[in-house]
Amino acid sequence: MKKEQFAMKSIRRLPFLAALFALASCAANPVAESGNAADEFNFGVMVMAHGGSEEWNAHLAEAVEPLQERFPVETALGMADAGSIEEAVRRLESRGVNHVGVVRVFVSGESWYDRTLQILGVQNGAPPRPDQQQLEEARARMRMPMGFWKVDTDLAFHVSVDGLADAAEIDEVVTSRIRGLSSDPANEVAVVIAHGPGDDAENERWLEKIAQRTGRAGEETGLREIRVFTLREDWPEKRAEAEAEIRAYIEQANFRGLAPIVVPFRLQGFGPYENILDQLDYRADGLGLLPHANVALWVSRQAEQLEAEAQNHHRESAGVR
Repeated sequence: MKKEQFAMKSIRRLPFLAALFALASCAANPVAESGNAADEFNFGVMVMAHGGSEEWNAHLAEAVEPLQERFPVETALGMADAGSIEEAVRRLESRGVNHVGVVRVFVSGESWYDRTLQILGVQNGAPPRPDQQQLEEARARMRMPMGFWKVDTDLAFHVSVDGLADAAEIDEVVTSRIRGLSSDPANEVAVVIAHGPGDDAENERWLEKIAQRTGRAGEETGLREIRVFTLREDWPEKRAEAEAEIRAYIEQANFRGLAPIVVPFRLQGFGPYENILDQLDYRADGLGLLPHANVALWVSRQAEQLEAEAQNHHRESAGVR
């Protein structure tokens, strides 16, 4: 079987402006009180995501662009970095917002959830902001900024709970990725790979939820089998075990005369999978969940849900029935 190299599809380059990352959000239960409940209701969105290359960020910006026609939207990239979050908060404050829907665009809703609540002051646990010298020293030590402090603000935050692994909208994304690579489904298997966490119990939840997102693909594509794996990328010992398991599955599929299709369950791109699958026969196009219209649809629905919750909270705080 000839090994097929994946090719990233070129995308329309977006203007590289600060507005590149204007995003919208809404979802969940935790709320931090606004300073004056009688104020006029002004809702904005903070979109949180990992971020990455210019292409990664451009795909994300395309997904959240529709929100900008309806809300003030700002983006905080990084893994719940207090510095990025605080910058987004200050921009939203300057735009007259008093309620903020925080849409967290991560595979798992568990990712940095408590940390985010603490940084926003919704939940106790984050220390005060360090002084500038301490910040500069910390940034010099870290490859990627991961500041942790409580942001001082009177904004009310409404934070999304779910991740993309919880989203029924993503079923179509996985189905379309497999369908685009399939040519002989009865003799093909799909290998769906996600980043994965370090905690074993949480990892099982990742696998279970992502497997639910592949159910529609299994019914509609007719593939022999769809298997979900997590690479557990940031934990060397667990990653080594995961790599061995993934490679063994693909090798066994090849031995049985089946063609493996590799689909990354990550927001954008193919991640490290080309390296870990080196010398194996498989088919892939290098696309993550983005670009796809259903990711934008999920983000918009999250923002709408958060706006409704924020409106209810504002009315209750103002004593309006």
